Amino acid sequence: TDDFAGHLARNANLSMKAIVALGAWSQVCARLGDAAAAARWRAVAEDFAARWQELADAGDHTVLAFGQEGWSQKYNLVWDRLLELRLFPPSVAAREIAWYLAHQGRYGLPLDQRSTWSKGDWLVWSATLATRREDFMALVAPLRRWLEETPDRVPFGDWYFTDSGTHREFRARSVVGGVFI
Repeated sequence: TDDFAGHLARNANLSMKAIVALGAWSQVCARLGDAAAAARWRAVAEDFAARWQELADAGDHTVLAFGQEGWSQKYNLVWDRLLELRLFPPSVAAREIAWYLAHQGRYGLPLDQRSTWSKGDWLVWSATLATRREDFMALVAPLRRWLEETPDRVPFGDWYFTDSGTHREFRARSVVGGVFI
């Protein structure tokens, strides 16, 4: 869902990232003692989050891009939880987790419906949205399987195919540390 996977206008996951950034900015304003700015940016973030939910709703999951069919991992929702912003209700994550569990491949959940590739760090970020340990484990177990079975003998790459287990270009990048989230 990032530009390396192909530019996509109206990307729902990246829009979520921007909304979370506005919420985080409201926290910064509050810590700086600017209560008015904190309230203003929090209200903007809440409004955008509500509108996001309407635009992204595809019934049993959320869309890849607004106004289009398809799906994607909403890995940027992890920051809403970690920063305790609570801009998105728990039902958004619960619905996504149910969708993810039903759509993963042998080596994990594809990043979106455009290809079978995934990114290990973002897959773990998505899995952390699970409230049940069993669901988290079900989402990360295929990543472990991939690390054990991949036919490629290269350093842990964060971009790989969830059906064949082969890596896709990236190798031993520092972003792999994101799995420790």
